[in-house]
Amino acid sequence: MVKFLGTNDAEKAGDYNLSNIDLINHRGEAVDLKYIVVEMNIYESIYKNAVTGSIVITDAKNQIGRLEIQGLERIAFKLATPGIIEAEDLLDASVETGEPFHVYKITDRKQGTPGTLIYTLHFASREFMRNLRTKVSQAYDGRLDMAVEKILSDKDYLDTRKKLKYEPCGNSDKIVIPNLRPFDAINMIADRALSEKSEGVGYFFYQTTKCFHFRSWESMVAKRGSQKRPIKQTFYYMPLKHKDEAIENKIQHDMRSVQSYRFLNNFHDVAANTALGTYGHRVISYNLFDKSVIEHDYNYHNFFDGTKHTDNENNYRDAGKTAIASSPVDYDNQRSVSDYPESRVSLQATTQFLHNKEKGAKYGLDVFQDSSLKAQRVSQYNQVIHGTTLKLVVKGQSYLEPGDLIDFKIRPIDSDVVDVEEDHRYGGQYVITKIRHQITSDIYTMVLECAKDSVANPIVPGNPQYKAAYERGEIEDIHNSMTNFGSSLHR
Repeated sequence: MVKFLGTNDAEKAGDYNLSNIDLINHRGEAVDLKYIVVEMNIYESIYKNAVTGSIVITDAKNQIGRLEIQGLERIAFKLATPGIIEAEDLLDASVETGEPFHVYKITDRKQGTPGTLIYTLHFASREFMRNLRTKVSQAYDGRLDMAVEKILSDKDYLDTRKKLKYEPCGNSDKIVIPNLRPFDAINMIADRALSEKSEGVGYFFYQTTKCFHFRSWESMVAKRGSQKRPIKQTFYYMPLKHKDEAIENKIQHDMRSVQSYRFLNNFHDVAANTALGTYGHRVISYNLFDKSVIEHDYNYHNFFDGTKHTDNENNYRDAGKTAIASSPVDYDNQRSVSDYPESRVSLQATTQFLHNKEKGAKYGLDVFQDSSLKAQRVSQYNQVIHGTTLKLVVKGQSYLEPGDLIDFKIRPIDSDVVDVEEDHRYGGQYVITKIRHQITSDIYTMVLECAKDSVANPIVPGNPQYKAAYERGEIEDIHNSMTNFGSSLHR
């Protein structure tokens, strides 16, 4: 049974305020499920266009039969961390002030104890269902972020009532959407979007429990492409011997304490990143207007300092120090991981002209830059997906959402070094990429997946102790080999 904490004063970290969990059927009849809900989960991610969730129910009164549940129902509730006063910091899925979730399937129905039925309701945002029911066949001309706003608000498409937080685009274009679902159409636009204030390439389009976001990776780590973004929360992995007597605010301490953590990927997969074009990438573009071919070689290290990353410091030390893959790839120290453009080769068609007419500056992508921008976009995305990925389990904090910047402090595990306060390689700033809100009968916890694409302290390449042999190996003809002659003599 999920509880309802009616006060704003938390007794302990993990407490929560939760209103009625109303299940509203297709006739408008509502029943409060909070007393029979075993667990509720809500999922949001910068890689997902919509919010989804599930509710596990133990039903002893045949609610599933009485309400004639068939996948056309809605789930309405309000969830908040005690003490929250800002409307934007709570999860509002109520009928009155929010947007209820839509049930779309029922799974895992089974008999529990005698007279008890257990099943799981799966739900998603209203826009999730609208996306499945509509298609976009239309051309959009102008700034790309405005095209996204039109698709979101159009009554024939997503018809959303949610807020859109967007980063202004610095480029315009004419985009023809060829009968795609709205989310697919927006994702196509996001691939071509360029920020007005930063050097990042490509946008993320995603929904959180608060609003929709259309923004670049740089906007998650910096403001206006240059200023350091404020940390939303600082988390610590506390040693077990930490004494409670030294803690002034026990609840605040526990909110920042990490229950458990693990690295899903704590070291770059050099083989995968090489093949995917993270370090080196050759893009060959065919100009549809004048039938010319343009070739561009992307170099990870040459482009890295031109964009902002996690662990930026707003000073001169930002430049040239934070690349994770900063060591040479060969033992002879001659070439770096970025000096192999044929690791990945891509072909693409491009043109900057609309109906054979030049539209002017900032319209479309310059054909000489299009190859470079494609390679940069691929590399930036891979740095996030295949970079350092951290999974944290913390107490529930309804004001956090994907895209927020956090600071994770952890001491290095080294018995020979006891005076180091923080691991600057695996600690530091991370962007929250995924959140799982988990509400049970007694506690509200969050599972965070976080990513970083840089390190606070550089790994300076030196002279490797091992030197590769420069002599070419011998060539031996097996038909004239003495080994063959010797074998025949012993037959």
